[in-house]
Amino acid sequence: MINCFSLNFKQLGRLGRFFALFSLCFFLTVACNQQKTSEPIQGTPPNSDRITIGTIAKPRTIDPADSYELSGLILIYNLTDTLYSYELGTTTLKPQLAAEMPKISADGLTYTIPLRQGVTFHDDTPFNAEAMVFSLERFMKNGGKPSFLLADTIDTVKATGDYEITITLKKPFSAFPALLAYPGAAAVSPKAYEIGAGKFQPDRLVGTGPYKLAAFSSDSVQLEVFDKYWGEKPKNQGINLQIYPDNPANLFNAFKTKAVDVAYQSLLAQQIKALKEQATQGQGQVIEAPGTAIAFMALNLNSDSLKNKPVRQAIAALMNRQLLIDRVLQGQGEPLYSMIPNAFEASQPVFKDRYGDANKEEALKFLTEAGYSAEKPVPVEIWHTSSSTNASQVAAILKELGKRDLGGVIEFQPNSIASAAFFKNLAQGLYPATLSNWYPDFLDADNYIYPFLHCAKGSPEQGCSEGGSQAQGSFYYSDRINELIDQQRREANPEKRQAIFKEIQTILAEDVPFIPLWQTKEYAFAQNNINGITINPSQTFPFWTISRGTK
Repeated sequence: MINCFSLNFKQLGRLGRFFALFSLCFFLTVACNQQKTSEPIQGTPPNSDRITIGTIAKPRTIDPADSYELSGLILIYNLTDTLYSYELGTTTLKPQLAAEMPKISADGLTYTIPLRQGVTFHDDTPFNAEAMVFSLERFMKNGGKPSFLLADTIDTVKATGDYEITITLKKPFSAFPALLAYPGAAAVSPKAYEIGAGKFQPDRLVGTGPYKLAAFSSDSVQLEVFDKYWGEKPKNQGINLQIYPDNPANLFNAFKTKAVDVAYQSLLAQQIKALKEQATQGQGQVIEAPGTAIAFMALNLNSDSLKNKPVRQAIAALMNRQLLIDRVLQGQGEPLYSMIPNAFEASQPVFKDRYGDANKEEALKFLTEAGYSAEKPVPVEIWHTSSSTNASQVAAILKELGKRDLGGVIEFQPNSIASAAFFKNLAQGLYPATLSNWYPDFLDADNYIYPFLHCAKGSPEQGCSEGGSQAQGSFYYSDRINELIDQQRREANPEKRQAIFKEIQTILAEDVPFIPLWQTKEYAFAQNNINGITINPSQTFPFWTISRGTK
């Protein structure tokens, strides 16, 4: 999921699908003192067992087959179950509606999955293999925004028993179980939905999860506990979700006045800083977790200024990640030295190992090697969306670093353009360098490699003409990288797969089609009497663990 330091999503070659999930993150651009605030809503009574959660994230839809934004996926996560899910707060897969992990054929194409029995949908329809097949086929055939995730991978899905399904893939993909943990791949009641292009129900959801939908409107959602739920029962009596659409100031004030018990998604950096400071004085709690969203720079290998590898290596060496994080994010991020964030075991700090950090001597050496000097500087245009204050700040800082640390041997030239034009032009190769960010569709290292480095058509001489690197604006082509990506997608042995990822990252750091900048930190804030807050690496937020204490 791509987001050019402000709004959107992904899928290689299909740029229209890029633009959704990360729009509700830390890249909001309006300062809280510029917001018009409204009167705080009446919060949950102090002795209530219902929990009020505040957010600025307004769901476009809660239909699992069409939801591709975090605002909707968080609700879907709490109202439904998927075949596989994650241990809370981790990237460790576990069976959910599946009774166990899948049995995989020797050729890696066939997945046989036994299903949990005794599960009921919110409308009292029994869950079985036919219902699961219906749900997966609906996800693929209705043509929703995330449909490609399964449609591009699955060949057939069949019920091979009352409580068993068999899925055949188009080609081997070792991370396939992680795809089945995507919230939208949830089971939905066959009595409540239809299969057919565009047949969606944006304000209704009938799943098997711990909550059922009681009310849904543009500014609030009510969830009731599902008393027939097969699994862990919620530790509260229901959820009131209060939405302050795109208004972090109202969310901030609602939390401060205790109109909401929990604030999540998304406050501005200065608001987070203020609430963190208040928490140290006993005024509320801060819950901090490492995120899996990353910020990066893409370098166009077909551009005149960046086709020369030493220039790209010089930029990698010059990059001062901690300075960017401190100035742009007010410290609310972590330096990133691989395109794979450190939440994954496969992550290797290859850029730090190869270039160090803020290594101006090494950067100047690379530029001199390439034939540049203060008298003959190399110009590098940096493009980003005009709506992104963060990207604008990063570009400005790099411009100053080029002057201060390299004596003007490299001249960064910041430019911005409206989002629609930016993404239209990106895959056409109009930008030498761009600033963007990425949120994964599914939690596997592959989702930070394949969408960036894989190239379906191209050559080392001409670059990539079709594939992930072309869609992301780098146009990088490597026969070896393509081979390694295919190997890791086929490799079932975790240790061998890790070794392949290590080689991929090493080549990435050497060739520098992309430069990782930072990975996010995620924050939630809770009143002192609230317990059980967990933020998952996927940014999904389990409501059922939240309870009210006695304070």
